[in-house]
Formats: sequence, C-alpha cells, structure tokens
Amino acid sequence: MLGNLIARIRTEKGILKTQLAKKTGINTGHLTHIEKGSRNPSHKSLKTIANSLGVPYQPLFSTYDKELNKNQLEYNYIHYISYNQVPAISKIDGYMPCPANFPNASFAYKAPDNAMNPIIEEGSYVFVEVNGLINHKEIGLFRVNGEFVIRKLIYKRNHFILKANDKKYEDITISDSDHFQIIGKIYI
Repeated sequence: MLGNLIARIRTEKGILKTQLAKKTGINTGHLTHIEKGSRNPSHKSLKTIANSLGVPYQPLFSTYDKELNKNQLEYNYIHYISYNQVPAISKIDGYMPCPANFPNASFAYKAPDNAMNPIIEEGSYVFVEVNGLINHKEIGLFRVNGEFVIRKLIYKRNHFILKANDKKYEDITISDSDHFQIIGKIYI
C-alpha cells in the first residue's frame, strides 16, 4: 500500500520518478521496487521521500507493511486515503487504556450515533487505526461530504456503500461527486 501511495502522490504532483530519485538520492530502480510494493524503504528513506514530495511523514508511515487486496486495488481504495492531512481534534476527553490486541490504534473516537447498534452504541469509544486497511464488510471511520460516520464498508458494482447495522439509518452510496475519505479501520 505504501508504494501505491507514493506513486499516487508523485503522479498527482507531476514529479517524474527520475526527479524524485535525484531529490532523494535513492536509485530509480529502487524507487520502482518501492512503488510496486516489492520493497519497503527504510524509515530514514521514507522520511526523505516524504520531505521530497512535500507531504507529512506520519500518514505515509501509517501505511507501512500493509498490502492492498484484490478488491481494494479494483475499487481504487488508495485514492480515498489521505496523505497530506491529519485528524483535527478540538477536544481531548482524556486518555484511556488501549488493549494490547489493537497495537496499531492511533486514537479513540466517540461514536456519534447508533448507526452501528448493537455493535457500537452512541457515545461509546472505538479505536481507530489511521489509514488502516478496511476489508469488505469491516467497520471503519469515514468522512463523507464533511460528516464523520462509522459504518461497514461494502464493495459493490464499482463503488462503495457505507452500511449501518441499525435499519433506521440509511446506507450511504458513495458517488463520484461525493467528497469521500477513508479515515481508518475501527477496532472494538
């Protein structure tokens, strides 16, 4: 996933691989292997790549050692991952223990509604892995047109559907006109 993200950023910024190689001091062949996912850069090299691309290191690092599956590749999952933004937090309620079986949790998030009842109740906390890979029918935190929602991710006919457990909440079908962002995977 990291290589896909680096390739996406480089392409979006109009930077040729040879230009990135010159900026980073990393061999073009090695960059090709990194972008194809056959090699991971060292942490020092990743910091150099991030700096050369003009993006923060942490969002790239959060994708380290993760691989996109067939569905995620088919549905262009990587295009919905943020590489130049971090969550903005206006209030910290405090700290809470993070279970050892959620080693990649980045933060705890308070459920804004009962859409995922009975699994997640409004006001309860879930653990979020920023840029964590969410497989078909797994629960994630998403931003849709400025609103944050916790839903089950469904891959269906070349688009995503965000499905609620509670039938009182409508499913959200993501269209090309939506501003859609995958924040991360939910652990409960």
